[in-house]
Amino acid sequence: MPVLSDATRGRILFGGDYNPEQWPEETWHEDVRLMKDAGVNSVTLGVFSWSKLEPEPGAREFGWLDTLMDLMHAGGIGVVLATPTASPPPWMGRLHPDTLPRTEDGRTEWWGGRQHFSHSSATYRRHAAAITADLAARYGGHPALTMWHINNEYCTFDYGDEAAAAFRRWLRQRYGTLDTLNTAWGTAFWSQGYDTWDGILPPRLPHYMRNPTQVLDFRRFTSDMLLECYVAERDIVRRHTPHLPVTSNFMPLWIGQDAWRWTEEEDVVSVDLYPDPRDPLGAQQGALVQDMTRSQARGPWMLMEQAAGPVNWRGVNHPKPHGLNRLWSLQAVARGADAVCYFQWRQSRQGAEKFHSGMVSHAGEQGRTYQEVRQLGADLARLSPHVTGQHSGADVAVLHDWHAWWAGAQDGRLSTEVDYADVLKTWHRALWQAHLTTDFAHPEHDLTAYKLVVVPQLYALTGTAIDNLLAYVRQGGTLVSGFLTGVADEDDRVRPGGMDARLRELFGIRTLHEWWPLDAGETVECDGPQGAFRGTLWSEELEADGTATETVPYKGGELDGLPAVLRRDRAWYLSTLPEPEALRDLLATIAADAGVRPVLDGLPGQVEAVRRGDLLFLLNHGREPVTVDVPGTHRDLLTEATVTDRVTLGRYGVAVLRP
Repeated sequence: MPVLSDATRGRILFGGDYNPEQWPEETWHEDVRLMKDAGVNSVTLGVFSWSKLEPEPGAREFGWLDTLMDLMHAGGIGVVLATPTASPPPWMGRLHPDTLPRTEDGRTEWWGGRQHFSHSSATYRRHAAAITADLAARYGGHPALTMWHINNEYCTFDYGDEAAAAFRRWLRQRYGTLDTLNTAWGTAFWSQGYDTWDGILPPRLPHYMRNPTQVLDFRRFTSDMLLECYVAERDIVRRHTPHLPVTSNFMPLWIGQDAWRWTEEEDVVSVDLYPDPRDPLGAQQGALVQDMTRSQARGPWMLMEQAAGPVNWRGVNHPKPHGLNRLWSLQAVARGADAVCYFQWRQSRQGAEKFHSGMVSHAGEQGRTYQEVRQLGADLARLSPHVTGQHSGADVAVLHDWHAWWAGAQDGRLSTEVDYADVLKTWHRALWQAHLTTDFAHPEHDLTAYKLVVVPQLYALTGTAIDNLLAYVRQGGTLVSGFLTGVADEDDRVRPGGMDARLRELFGIRTLHEWWPLDAGETVECDGPQGAFRGTLWSEELEADGTATETVPYKGGELDGLPAVLRRDRAWYLSTLPEPEALRDLLATIAADAGVRPVLDGLPGQVEAVRRGDLLFLLNHGREPVTVDVPGTHRDLLTEATVTDRVTLGRYGVAVLRP
C-alpha cells in the first residue's frame, strides 16, 4: 500500500496541520522560514477552512489558499490538501437544518463546534461534493500538492430523521424481508416485531434497555454511512489526481469505525495518537496503536496527528517532559511510520484549542518545544534514506474485530467492569512487556504466517472466523484465547452451550456451566505450575472433557479445583484475566514454546527493541540511563557512532543500529 507520492518518496514526511487563516499574512513567511529551519517538508492545509473557502452559499474564496500553495511550493514544502467537510459553515445549519445530527435523546447538535453534520443528509453530501470538486479542479495540478486528506476524524453518530430513513434503506439491503430482520433481531422478545419498514427507527433513547442487535446493526450502519461520505469525496479527487494518494485520519482504537473495512478504501492509512505523558503505560498505548495501524496498512503508515506538548481536553493537561516527544515520535518510525506529523504547526491564540500545543508554541522560536522539533527534524532526515518503505512482519498476531466489540458492549451484559478495549490493551501490554512485537489481524484473515495467535476477547464470531481458527491450529499454529470468546454469532445470538461447540472441543471444555464475573478489585486464586497467581475481572465454571493436556485450577472459593486455564495440544483457553505479571509470563512461555523470541534477550524492562528492515531501534522509556547488550558491531544512524557489543541510552534515549 503506497504511503508517499512520487514527489515525496524516500523522505519521512515531517510537519503537521497548518491553519494560516488564523494569522496575518506576514506570519506566513515567518512560518516558512521556521519550517525550513526545522526540516519540515509537509503541511496539511484546509482541514477546518470551509467557511473561509465558502463564506456564503456558492461563493468561492480561493485567493488566500492560492497564495499559500505557491508559498509552500517556493519553500520546498509539500501540501497534503484537506477537504474541509468536517466542519460545515454556520450558514449550512441555519439554512438547512436537515444537515444537523441529532443525539439519541432527540437533541440537535448545533453549529459552533465541529463535526456537526448528518452523514445521511443529502444536502450535506451535495455541498460537500461541490466544495471538494472545486478544490480538486483548482489545485489538482499544483506542484505543491502531494496527497489528499478527506474530512477529519470521522466520528459522527446521528439518530435524526435523515439517519432513520437511511437506516431503513440499509436494513432493506442487508435483510431483504421483514421476516428475516425480525429473526435476526430476535423481536419475539418484548413484543418488538415489525410489520412495516417505516416502523423501524435508530435505537433512540427508550424507557428501558434497547434491542442489542438493533444497536449492533446501527453501529454497522454508522460506520458504513461515514465510509460512504469518505468514498464519495475520495472518488472526486481521484478523478482529478489519480496519481496522488488519498487518506483520512483514524482516531486510535475508536469504537465507531470498522477500520478493517475502511482501510480497504484508503491509499494511505493514517492515525492520530495522543498518549498521556503522565501515563506510565503511555508508550505501550502508542505501541498498540502503531502495531494496529501498521497491520491495517500492511506496511508503512502515517502518523497524522500527535501533540508536541500538552493537549487541552484532559482534566489536567501535562506537557511532555524533555525528550519524550522525540522518543515517542521515533517509536512510531520504529513500528512502521513513514510520516511523523502534528496538530498543529503554530499554537493558536484563540478558539477552543488555544491551549493545545503546536510545533511552535506560545513561547515561539526560542521555546523548548520548537527546539526539540528542530532536533527531531534532523533525526528524521538522517533516518529517511534507510527506513522509508521498509516493513517487518511479526510472529505474533493479536485478533481484533469491531463487530465483536460492538456486540459485546450491549447494555445488558454480565459485567460493566469488562471493557473490550481495556482487555485488548491488557493482552497487548503483556506481550509488549515480554518484548514481543505483534501484528493485529481480523479473525477471518489468513493467519498461517504467525507462530502464535492470541484472542484477548471476541464475544461474537462468525462461523467463517471459527473455522479459520480451527484450521490455524490444525496446521500447527498455537492459539491462546481469553474468556468470553465465541459466545455469540453475528446476530448476537448466544450459541448453544454458551460457547461455540467447535471451540469447546478445541480447548477441551465439556461444559461451560456458569460465568462468574468479578467485582471491581475482586480476585480469584489460581494454582499455576510456575507458582500461584491471581485472576482478575472474570472467572468461569468450566468442566473439562478429559482431553486437556494441561490445566491450571482455581484455588478456593466456589470454583475450587475447576480449571482456570486449559491447554489442549496447541490451543489454550484462559477463563480469567491473570494479573499483569502472570499474564506476561504465561504468554512469554507459550510464545517461546511456539518458537517466538524477543528481538533481543536480556533487555532491561524499560527498553523497547524493534526491528524495521535491517535496522534495530532501541528506545529507553525510562528517565535513567541504561546499558543494553547488542552483540556485534553496529553503526548508530542517529549519531554516526560505531557501537560494539553494548550501547548506553540516556534518559528517553534512542539508538538506531545498522549492522
